[in-house]
Order: sequence, then structure tokens, then C-alpha cells
Amino acid sequence: MDHPDQHQELSIEAAGQSWTITRPSDLETLWQSMDDHDAHAEEHIPYWVELWPATLALTQWLAGQHLAQKICLDLGCGLGLSALVAAKQGALVMGMDYEPDALFFAAQNARLNQVIAPLWLCMDWSRPGFQPLCFDYIWGGDIFYEQRFFEPLEKLLLRCLKADGRAWFAIPQRSVSHNVWSRFSHCGWQVAHRGCEKVSVEQVCMTVDLWEVRKR
Repeated sequence: MDHPDQHQELSIEAAGQSWTITRPSDLETLWQSMDDHDAHAEEHIPYWVELWPATLALTQWLAGQHLAQKICLDLGCGLGLSALVAAKQGALVMGMDYEPDALFFAAQNARLNQVIAPLWLCMDWSRPGFQPLCFDYIWGGDIFYEQRFFEPLEKLLLRCLKADGRAWFAIPQRSVSHNVWSRFSHCGWQVAHRGCEKVSVEQVCMTVDLWEVRKR
């Protein structure tokens, strides 16, 4: 991880306001530090250092929801922006990520933006340590980028989402995730498409869909 004076600060417009987001400054070195011979290297690819268009689309959606005093889970929270947007609205947010470094920067970003910090959790979504049926809302941005993620995420929703709860996913249009929503329907979930928009951030432009999943 970078020395504290080597962090990079970004100014981001999201959910109708400006946010200061800090992250490691030397992104190229961080990516190149991955060990190709590590059998578990794929689990630690530093996707969290990027601000993805799906995250921006998700924050816009969250800004239009009534989240005050709702118990929420941000899956793969990365740098923490979507969790901070929800917390600013009064949501009781848990920001969960597999990478401790991501949570370090998420906590820094909460302090920078004077947001009452969400509870940051280092946890594997395939082994969630939550009480059953505890969340009103669960969300994630661009988290179905591999087919193998569907089963553990669907199990997490079954276990942790309240009977009347909702899950929201902002997902770029790509072939690897195109059948996710039919799989949810096949498993008995109510699935609704809530919008589509082109989003640009840091010279990356993607068409992002917003999906809602509910228990029948």
C-alpha cells in the first residue's frame, strides 16, 4: 500500500453532490504487483482501486430511494462511495469487501466527506457472517463479472434479505452477465429492470443497467 502522502484524491460528482475520494496513487504498480504464480491471485485482483461507471449509476439510484433507518448491505463496497451516499441519507449501512486495503480507503473516504461511518466489514460473500433475514436492502455495482459468482450471491440474498426486502444491482452490459436475470427468475425471484444509462468516469464509458430483485 502507498505511503500516506502518496495517495491520490479525486473529486467526483455523484447523487447530486461532490465527493472527495482517496485511493492509492500508483495504480499501475498495484496492478503489476499481482503474482501470476499465486493460485489465489484471481481472488485479489485490485478492482477496488477503480471508480467504475456502475458505481456512479448505483449512487444515482440510491439517492432516489427512502433509505433512512433502513439496514443495508453494500456488497463489494470498494472505495466506499455507494455506502457513503446511502449513509448520508440516514441508512444504517454495512460496507463489505474481500480486500482489507479497500476498507482502509473506504474508511478514509468516510472521514474526508464527514459521513458518519458505515460499518466496514472484511468478509467473503460466499461465507457471510450475518443473522438470517437481517437486511432491508442489499446492493452491488458490477459484481456479476464472473458466472461463478451467481450461486454464492443468490444464497446470500436468500439468507440475508428480509421477506419484503429488495436487492439492487448496477451491471454494465456485457455477455458474461446477460443471463443472470433469467437465472434469478428461474430460481423464483421477482426481477425488474429499473433503468439503463450511459455513464462515464475517468475516461471509461459503459452502458449500465439497473436491476431489482425481490423474493416472491
